[in-house]
Amino acid sequence: MKAAATTHPRWLLPACLAPAAVFFLAFWLLPVLRLVALPAAQGWQTYLAVLTDSRYLASMLDTLALSLAVTVATLVLGAAVGIYLARHAFPGKRLLLSLLTLPLSFPGVIIGFFVILLGGRQGLVADLGAAFGLERITFAYGLLGLFLSYLYFSLPRAIATYAAAAEAMNLQLEEAARSLGASRLRVMRDVWVPELAPTTLACGAILFATSMGAFGTAFTLASKFEVIPITIYNEFTNYANFALAASLSIALGLVTWAVLFMARHFGADPTR
Repeated sequence: MKAAATTHPRWLLPACLAPAAVFFLAFWLLPVLRLVALPAAQGWQTYLAVLTDSRYLASMLDTLALSLAVTVATLVLGAAVGIYLARHAFPGKRLLLSLLTLPLSFPGVIIGFFVILLGGRQGLVADLGAAFGLERITFAYGLLGLFLSYLYFSLPRAIATYAAAAEAMNLQLEEAARSLGASRLRVMRDVWVPELAPTTLACGAILFATSMGAFGTAFTLASKFEVIPITIYNEFTNYANFALAASLSIALGLVTWAVLFMARHFGADPTR
């Protein structure tokens, strides 16, 4: 005897979707539409301010260069540390991994404070220089300070990602390559790189997007080097120029979205 088919009222599915639809409309769609419409109030040329104004273009290019440098450095260091932790067992390994990923719990402002304690005017490096009769060296408030703080903020994510990916690798491929006489460099090129390529693309895209939009750390340190989130903040907070702030926000969002889209496109499984 066949079980009776379960029927649901027609209103059940719309009723379940209604809260999500209201949330999407109120907290995403309407703000985004408002953001896109704001620059039109000062003329359509406002949308191109990031390209036509040298100050905003320099801020965007500096942010791009900094984010790319941080992403590359983080991927290299994160891959080296993550793969080593995944492939080697030693006492205290879990404790070390937990300490390496501890910065994940810190907001950007705290990380900026750490860099100030290291390279600020009253930081450790300046105090050591003064103790040896040298000039007080400070690097926290420029490009080097931002790079180190972004790297410190991003590295735990890369380490955790690569460690998980390396543990899930197919060891039989590496064993087969070694049995055929492949050198360590050849194994790395022909086995590790293809196996970890999707992880590298996905992780790199997230690291780049995080660096492009980082505000707390930049707000703490960027007194000599202006990045685009600080430029946006200054426009709508100090100058009440909401249209220009919206235009710069759109430019920042488009650049970040393009990188994420390319990562998804090139990282997609061609067999699916």
